[in-house]
Amino acid sequence: MSEPVFVDVSAPPREGTPVVIPPAVPAITFGGRDAYPDDVAGRLRTDADAIVARYPQARSALLPLLHLVQSEDGFITRAGIEFCAARLGLTAAETAAVATFYSMFRRTPTGQYVVGVCTNTLCAVMGGDEILATVREHLDIEPGETTADGRITLEHLECNAACDFAPVVMVNWEFFDNQTPDSTVDLVEDLQAGVEVTPARGTGPVPTFRQTSRILAGVPVSDHDDGAGS
Repeated sequence: MSEPVFVDVSAPPREGTPVVIPPAVPAITFGGRDAYPDDVAGRLRTDADAIVARYPQARSALLPLLHLVQSEDGFITRAGIEFCAARLGLTAAETAAVATFYSMFRRTPTGQYVVGVCTNTLCAVMGGDEILATVREHLDIEPGETTADGRITLEHLECNAACDFAPVVMVNWEFFDNQTPDSTVDLVEDLQAGVEVTPARGTGPVPTFRQTSRILAGVPVSDHDDGAGS
């Protein structure tokens, strides 16, 4: 058997070749307030204590705690990051790394209802692209933006894992199956008018974004959790 032959195919750049410097990656930041007022911090601590008590290790409670602080302002603020980090003995960087990994945690003010339109393969074939285009025009906003009345934030989703019911629209992560452009416009008009809407699967009307965040945190929904992000 012959010895292997290693060939160095690399070559130094030619003299005078310009050095290409990639653009800097913008820093991830959290807006909103830097700290909670004493009354808000006290209320959050009470809820956080109940959440942390469910876990053998405090840091395991990070996801529900992020939902908890998101319910306060309608998005994750610097105050929320610092609160979670201090309560769980983590650094702000560790907390922010988790908050920026999951799309359910939002870093900008969010409307009372997040309307997500799927345009992945099957939903697109069944009309998802048309639904998204129609809703964008009807609301006069782009994906990621919120209506002027603070009621609806529009999202462009890749997959809702409900392909049997395509095209699917989600409102605060609740499913609305077999949608059309007209039915989705009716849906967002109801949301803007304050009319309760009931998903295809579930036990009742869709809660607001802040209420949904408290439900995902595992704490009772309170009266102040029905506002829009500000």
